[in-house]
Amino acid sequence: MNAAMDITMDLTQFRQEVGDFLDTIDDQAILEAGRKTTSVFSPFDEAIAFQKILHSKGWAAATWPVEHGGTGWDLKQQRIFGDECRKRQLPFLLPHCLGMVGPAIIKYGTDEQKARYLPKIVNGDDFWAQGYSEPNAGSDLVSLKCSAVRDGDDYVINGSKTWTTYAQHANRMFMLVRTNFDGKPQAGITFLLFDSMDLPGMEIRQIVGLDGLPEQCEVFFDNVRVPVSSALGAENDGWTVAKYLLEHERSTAFATYFYNELNTIKTLASQLSDGFGGKLVDDALFQQRYAKLYADVTALDASQDYLESLEKGRPEAGPVSSMIKITWTELMQDITEFLKDTAGVLSAPMQLQALHVGTEAEPIFGEVALTAMPKYLNNRACSIYGGSNEVQRTIVSDAVLGRLKK
Repeated sequence: MNAAMDITMDLTQFRQEVGDFLDTIDDQAILEAGRKTTSVFSPFDEAIAFQKILHSKGWAAATWPVEHGGTGWDLKQQRIFGDECRKRQLPFLLPHCLGMVGPAIIKYGTDEQKARYLPKIVNGDDFWAQGYSEPNAGSDLVSLKCSAVRDGDDYVINGSKTWTTYAQHANRMFMLVRTNFDGKPQAGITFLLFDSMDLPGMEIRQIVGLDGLPEQCEVFFDNVRVPVSSALGAENDGWTVAKYLLEHERSTAFATYFYNELNTIKTLASQLSDGFGGKLVDDALFQQRYAKLYADVTALDASQDYLESLEKGRPEAGPVSSMIKITWTELMQDITEFLKDTAGVLSAPMQLQALHVGTEAEPIFGEVALTAMPKYLNNRACSIYGGSNEVQRTIVSDAVLGRLKK
């Protein structure tokens, strides 16, 4: 037996092990939360509960090195784990901690910061909000104005952040602040780690989204003091940390999730009339739309494989992650629109109470129809958050044109 066959058998056994463990999860709230997820953020309490179950197995930080509490899995194993979670419609692990600030602390943190923060990120005791966007600095993030002025051993912070996901649940926050207003805007940004979300001068206001859920928040700072030691990386070099973190945020893998969504749509169409005595699934236009989206997901799958082979921080990783971000967000919008169109009038009733985990309110037309419109509405923001797709296209074109000039 050759080495390639050995590896294939090992991965098959690994997939079986992962699947067997995930099948033991019988917490009905967790399972319901997975089915009722209407964006890339699953219901908070159940997502954290799922993470704690994985932590008990040593599987919470699938992409982290072993020395920091991770699994040490290679890229193929990480992909299998993600695939098996998506196949079972389990909640998304909340990305801000395990997928974003955690890797940034691993790369740029001091030994003290790693020891202080990483264990509670892995075990789910800490949840970090992301303080990036501002009212006039979203996709143009380097134009942020929230300031941090040195006063002895402290920074004094004034300004605001917006679209701060689940800030109402967070006990910590990572954020970008301006510490220098002179020179290039990128050169005056510092990356801070907050130990608390209820410091004097902080105020959190919830924003109710189009899907009726308070997922986003505004956070205001009025002379908020944090120690200078809160900086991750060097003062005024926070943009370096931010870019590394954004590569993780923008390169999210969704191919298996999309395959499952397309299968859900196909199943729903097989139950619905086409209006002419047949089933919608047999309609030629439905099949054409389904086939195009399936092909697009397959292309995304291949692109994701390539990105995963690149080390984060390499020059080509940034533009490729931007390309992935464009692709998966626009696919998310296309697929959720396809689901909404397939469900038709079944997706029209607004049943906000029925979206809550543990509710006694029954969906009128079932959970698939219940979530179709909220998914469509919520994911209109996909092409804006994390840096708008227009900005991502500029990054990609600059990289290509830069190479051509050389």
